[in-house]
Amino acid sequence: MLKKSILLMILVGLTTTSIFGQLQVDAEIRPRFEYRHGFKTLFPDHTDPAAFISQRTRLNVAYGMDNFQFYVSTQDVRVWGDVPQLNKADNNGLSLHEAWAKIGLNKQWALKLGRQEILYDDSRIFGNVGWAQQARSHDAALLQFRNAEVALDIGLAFNQDGENLTGTTLNTKTYKAFQYARLYKHWSSFSSSFLFLNNGLQYIDEVDATNNDTRYSHTVGTHLKYDGQLSMSTNLFYQFGKDVANRKLNAFLLSIDAKYQVSEKFNLSFGTQYLSGNDSLNPTGNENKAFNPYYGTNHKFNGFMDYFYVGNHLNSIGLCDIYMSANVTLNKTSNLLVAYHNFSAAGDVSKPQLGNEIDFVYTKKIQEYVVLKAGYSHLFEANGMETLKNNFDNNMNNWGWVMIVIKPTLFKHSTN
Repeated sequence: MLKKSILLMILVGLTTTSIFGQLQVDAEIRPRFEYRHGFKTLFPDHTDPAAFISQRTRLNVAYGMDNFQFYVSTQDVRVWGDVPQLNKADNNGLSLHEAWAKIGLNKQWALKLGRQEILYDDSRIFGNVGWAQQARSHDAALLQFRNAEVALDIGLAFNQDGENLTGTTLNTKTYKAFQYARLYKHWSSFSSSFLFLNNGLQYIDEVDATNNDTRYSHTVGTHLKYDGQLSMSTNLFYQFGKDVANRKLNAFLLSIDAKYQVSEKFNLSFGTQYLSGNDSLNPTGNENKAFNPYYGTNHKFNGFMDYFYVGNHLNSIGLCDIYMSANVTLNKTSNLLVAYHNFSAAGDVSKPQLGNEIDFVYTKKIQEYVVLKAGYSHLFEANGMETLKNNFDNNMNNWGWVMIVIKPTLFKHSTN
């Protein structure tokens, strides 16, 4: 931790005194109180609800000049009280959320190297998972092309858990490697993107290590978007190849979303998302029909109580989510979001109905750099959800939270 702090101070000193360019230092402090009574899974009998305060703290340094950009984001993620007072060390300590450099090869091509957030379109396949205090970033290399209308990214990652002398078996619970290409083009009110992702997961044979290998799935699809008073967007993705258990993948995602701007202060959104699934809680035979959204910001979709695809519901019965929401501007500094979801299984199961969820989120800007957010969600489970979660206790399931986001710019300097 001390070495990282010293390195950061040296970086700031050098960039402010001897290099031509633009330097910006900003910070974030984000404490969040949560009350969980059926968050992510049905609340069981003979237990107490959870309540805690978590906090994300970040210090970000960005530097840029002609044909070069540099960015470092250090963060500390903690739960208040997770270490005693007078402690010598934290449970997690400081970590690097991002640390990358972008090198301009010419006016259109650039190479971006290091730990970085990767997010595209509506964050369905690649997102930064900003709701989670730790968020998501990747150790990756990106070759980028940009002009006035077209953007092309070619990315690759290869993960290992140490500087080993032999072998390449990965024991960390993450992907082994990926390669992807993403092409984006926009017109005046319409945009489209195409993504191909080759995603490799490590298979470990507990008996014979010589059988350890990387098993690749392939995701191909498009995101289309039209902007207007009635805005429309759609995702269509297909997955094939192999899952980590060497089953044949045959899965797809289809979503159609619309937003109607009723007035300057009021808009309505509605749509459906369909993620294919299996006909039982686990794949049977040699085929897996459950779609995996991989590295998307899944908290953004399918209800804020995270019952689906937030570290759960993979290789399962899939999901059909029909939703509608309203966003109301209350005044110059506050707004209210109300959303309703109806959940059912995509697989052919005996009890397809999973339930309904309603979400409320209130946002209030207190100062230039300070925003207050508060939310309440309630799940009305159906018998299919009870079977899915193996919980028939029939308890109330709700979740509430209050969060303050403080994001000041600490320093900004330009040299010529």
